[in-house]
Amino acid sequence: MWTSNKMIALYILLALLGVGVGAWFLLRHTLRSRLRMKKLLQADPDMSDWLIVFGWTPKVLYVPTMAASLLASVLMFLKETEWSVLASINPRVIGGVWFAIFIINLIIEEYDVSIKLLIIGVIGLGFLFLWLHLVGWVGGFLRVFRHLGFSISGTGYLLVTLIGLLTIFISWVRGLFYYVAITPNFMNLQEGPTETGEQISREDYNTRIDTGDFVERLFGFGRIVITFKEKSRLPLTLLTWNIQGKAQMLERVRAKFAVDLPQQRPAPAPVFPPAGPPPVPPASPPQP
Repeated sequence: MWTSNKMIALYILLALLGVGVGAWFLLRHTLRSRLRMKKLLQADPDMSDWLIVFGWTPKVLYVPTMAASLLASVLMFLKETEWSVLASINPRVIGGVWFAIFIINLIIEEYDVSIKLLIIGVIGLGFLFLWLHLVGWVGGFLRVFRHLGFSISGTGYLLVTLIGLLTIFISWVRGLFYYVAITPNFMNLQEGPTETGEQISREDYNTRIDTGDFVERLFGFGRIVITFKEKSRLPLTLLTWNIQGKAQMLERVRAKFAVDLPQQRPAPAPVFPPAGPPPVPPASPPQP
């Protein structure tokens, strides 16, 4: 039926797709994305060093949890096939391992885990288990965690993975229109899909690389901190990936000062008189 619920849902979906395509054709010449700015800087003959960065959401640090969720989802779906080997999979064990990875990711996001704090934590955990071993409480301590075991279906693990990937994708899309372009002479703060932005001279801001979180640095992440000469303006902190390469490029950009050289005009070609017969010398006067 043309008026059924499924057909109405299809009409709504087609209408949304039509609105999206129409908006793209209307705004595609006015959008000022990060990718377009990159092409403009690459085409500039006077600009050899530049850097474009945007801030990832801190939820990108949950990639290990998403990978564990995807693996757990596959294992749970395989368990439902009731094969001889896979049917013995304990859902509580999978849930416990997934929960442990999630807790570690939560600690990484909420706290700055420096290498000093990491070493202290490992040594402290070792002394805790040594003391528990001396008093004979190691088994009882580990049995406490059995009560934390829980089971999630394969669909639930898959839903967690999709939500995490959607969050990261939204952060990437936002970074297309909210980014920072750093050149030797100025910094461009882009704050929208059109030309809404601000240019700040190189003397009015400073940059700093923050890789104090050791675990984040192991994942390749770090922070670029931009402070402004204007004291009333709060610093701008951007969580970026491949921090090593971006830090090297930032040092190169900040160490240079670009100067536009005037274009030299070619010298005019010499003009020669048209070729003709050689001139006739004047006759000498008669001798007396």
